[in-house]
Amino acid sequence: MNVEKGLINAIVYTEIHDELGPNPVYWSPSKLPENIRMLVGIKTVTILTGDQGITPESLLIIPFPSLRLKGLIRYFEREDETRRGGYARSAITFLFKEEDDIIFYKYMVYLKAPFNEVARKIIELENQQADCERIFEEIKLLGDSVSKLLEDYRSKEIAPHSREEFPEHRDKKIDKVDFKFKLVVLGDPGVGKTSIILRFSDNAFLRTYIPTMGVNITEKSIRVKKYVQIILWDIAGQSKFQTMRKHFYQGSEAIIFIFDLTNPISFNSIENWYNDVIKNMDKPLEMIGYILGNKSDLVDERKVQESEGLALAKELNLEYLETSALTGNNVEYVFFKIAEAIIDKHLEKTQK
Repeated sequence: MNVEKGLINAIVYTEIHDELGPNPVYWSPSKLPENIRMLVGIKTVTILTGDQGITPESLLIIPFPSLRLKGLIRYFEREDETRRGGYARSAITFLFKEEDDIIFYKYMVYLKAPFNEVARKIIELENQQADCERIFEEIKLLGDSVSKLLEDYRSKEIAPHSREEFPEHRDKKIDKVDFKFKLVVLGDPGVGKTSIILRFSDNAFLRTYIPTMGVNITEKSIRVKKYVQIILWDIAGQSKFQTMRKHFYQGSEAIIFIFDLTNPISFNSIENWYNDVIKNMDKPLEMIGYILGNKSDLVDERKVQESEGLALAKELNLEYLETSALTGNNVEYVFFKIAEAIIDKHLEKTQK
């Protein structure tokens, strides 16, 4: 990855020692000046010491005025009895130009999943005392992934659609809606629910975000036989939202269950999500549903086979597809297929 030519200007991975201070141990490009590496390290330590030493759990954006850059920072914290306080800390910082900050701010929510996944892997490798090169390779892969995602999001901002997968379905403006339906998207945290919705909805109007309730609602209008408005409910997977989730199922005509093909735990959770829906919906047997195995682009990291996904879908009387929010593979296709199925169901009812 040539970070200098993309949205990401540089990457610095810093180990934070309570006594020795910041220690940059990996950086890209390899010729990144030492003064920049140390400035990044000092800034990461300053943030920790400035707030009673509490390690932030979310992504942060901080300015580097002297460089005319900003930094996207993700901190890592793991138990280590050899360190003061019983914890070891480190941080990954992505440097980018100040004028590009709108892309980072706007789409930072969609970067949480790849950062969280790499955080989990790095902590695991550190606990195993793995070779540093393995950790650095994970950081390189994260840089590639985030760079591609951001470039894709930026292209959506500055250019109209050039894709032709469904040319007959796209209209410059839809004045009349024949059908409107609610579609609920479910799955464990980090499987890519929000990224899939973004890939489909593109620049659609983001109506409502209610963080305290754990739901993100997005509208998208398309033409599939008829003019259809899809109301997508992206429901948070955290257990703390379990009570509220039950109310969000009501009124939905279709449900998508998403798991991560590289994460068997998320696959095993699909049946639990399905049972939760069946238990709390008024007419679950009429539900149109898909199981999506997401992150199909991560071929080498795949842990769940297509045959397993197909078998589960058959058992639950659902359809199965594999998608990639990164490349867009099958993302539009599944939403159009769901819209077609709902239209056919409505037309069948009116003809009876």
